[in-house]
Amino acid sequence: MVGDFVQFLPALAKGAGTTAILCIIAAVAGSLLGLVIGLMRSSSWAVVRWISAIFTNFLRGIPLLIILLFTYFALPLLIPGAIFSQMVSGAIGLTLFVSAYIGEVVRGSIESVPKGQFEAAEALGMNFAQKFRYVIMPQAMRVIVPPWVGIILAMIKDSSLVSVIGLVELTQAGKIVGTSTMEPLVAFVLVGAVYFVICYPLGHFGRWYEKRLKASGFNVPHQATATDILDEEPGPRVGGNQ
Repeated sequence: MVGDFVQFLPALAKGAGTTAILCIIAAVAGSLLGLVIGLMRSSSWAVVRWISAIFTNFLRGIPLLIILLFTYFALPLLIPGAIFSQMVSGAIGLTLFVSAYIGEVVRGSIESVPKGQFEAAEALGMNFAQKFRYVIMPQAMRVIVPPWVGIILAMIKDSSLVSVIGLVELTQAGKIVGTSTMEPLVAFVLVGAVYFVICYPLGHFGRWYEKRLKASGFNVPHQATATDILDEEPGPRVGGNQ
């Protein structure tokens, strides 16, 4: 039995590599898109807030599986001539899904910055870019990191759903190995161990960072969590008062 699994270790390693690449792409792209969405959600322009609210609420209300199926089967129909591989479709689907939650975290972190900080920046004559760089983000980042880690961890585990569009990532590779060796239990124990090795360091970093914040006297506000930030007309706006 051991010899059979040794034979299939390269397949598991390849699946783990595919999962890692997919999740890195989705985490980076989703974080950047989520940052933009979060800024839009905190904009002083009502139309911009509404558009971003529709985007986030729509994506958060749809299962990830449906988003993945849409990006693989429907998106090529909407863009004539475009060809999307399983990897590209999976990365797009995960990016869209993750960005909606990260956008809410960014919005909550911006609103956790005291209003007096915005007023002080305006009194100093800072423009939007200066206010964002020197006032908003240094304070908001303290709130963003812990929930961001949680979202990325969930995304890594949810990436197993990409197998439905034919991508052989870690979970699908484990399924193939389990079928080939007639030892599915052992195969999925190995797959679970690999997920643990991937996720544990990131989770440990999140706990370490949160403890560091508490040690410095800073507590992450309740409204910083992605699932609790649902108000449509909160706090200060990053674009100023209009």
